[in-house]
Amino acid sequence: MKRIIALVDCDSFFVSCEQALNPDLKGKPVCVLSNNDGCIVSRSKEAKKLGIKMGMPYFIAKKEYPKGIYLSGNHKVYKTFSRQIMGYLRTFSPDVEIYSIDEAFIDLTGTKKLHGKNYIEIAKDIRNIILEKTGIPVSIGISTSKTLAKLASDKAKNGTGIYVIGSKKIKKEMENTSIEDIWGIGKNITITLKKNGIIKCKDIVNMPDNALKKILGIRGIEIKHELLGESISIVSSEEKSPKSIQNTSAFGIFTSDKEFIKKELNRHIHTACKRLRNKNGYCKTIGIMLRTKDFKVYTAKKTINSYTNFELEISKTATELLEKIFISDISYRATGIFLSDLNCNGNFQANLFEETKQTENETLAKTIDKLENKFGKDVIRIGF
Repeated sequence: MKRIIALVDCDSFFVSCEQALNPDLKGKPVCVLSNNDGCIVSRSKEAKKLGIKMGMPYFIAKKEYPKGIYLSGNHKVYKTFSRQIMGYLRTFSPDVEIYSIDEAFIDLTGTKKLHGKNYIEIAKDIRNIILEKTGIPVSIGISTSKTLAKLASDKAKNGTGIYVIGSKKIKKEMENTSIEDIWGIGKNITITLKKNGIIKCKDIVNMPDNALKKILGIRGIEIKHELLGESISIVSSEEKSPKSIQNTSAFGIFTSDKEFIKKELNRHIHTACKRLRNKNGYCKTIGIMLRTKDFKVYTAKKTINSYTNFELEISKTATELLEKIFISDISYRATGIFLSDLNCNGNFQANLFEETKQTENETLAKTIDKLENKFGKDVIRIGF
């Protein structure tokens, strides 16, 4: 049986949240900034028309586009809006897969009888109830596979808010769509495909499976059949364990001050560790990133002996890595932490000493989390 899958995507989500909280911002060139007000991460339509680019550093944007309204991000508020939106989606179907804070796949297969409406009418109801209850506008793409639903949602943003790619439209869509516009085809895959003369999606769907497998492996075949409308990847409501956790941001200034960078890095470590603990997870590989004024990126990573999710342990390793890649006469614009080799099920073995130390660390970390949850972020700071 063919699936009917929709991708619900919030429009300019962070900005829409701010406008929902403050209606006076509607119709104005509003931008939301990244952590520490480093760069632009969300723009209203009016801001886009001004020419403000995604990722543009704040200090440049406010100078070149003084008419823009620049707001510091409030991710706690955005997460609250996201939870509300996902809750309303589950009233239409139990099969909702959260893809990101502002996107979710929903399997609508067979829900026509339940709601007494066709799928386009159901999509209209989804848009209306989310807008009415939360004030957030959404775009919805509908098709028979996740890949086509994602493509449809991108097209919905430039039209009426709903776009359908049915079986009869697939061929035309494949002829007019470039491979880089497809979900799951990143920069490296695009380069590989173009080297083999594959420019449009029609080139993928017309290629024999064996030939495509030689270029991209089994993933290439999966992409091809998803583009043909076959639901290879099902919508799963089960929460997946992350493969890695990262936290990065720009400084808002250029600096060569190692102590300042260290403080920013430790701030990221705390945020990442809290996220890791919320997943009941531990990491074993720690990586850091430094981005220079000229956008060059330096990274370093290290795998430690035992799993941890505690700031003090991770900071010790991160500080060692920072010493390795930091160059005093270079100006930096950003830093970040990457935690990988994750374990979110607790299936690892430690010796007696490590277990005792881990118990002590977990008790301290949980205490810090409880204090922050009760009194707010940064109510307590750890001295590294």
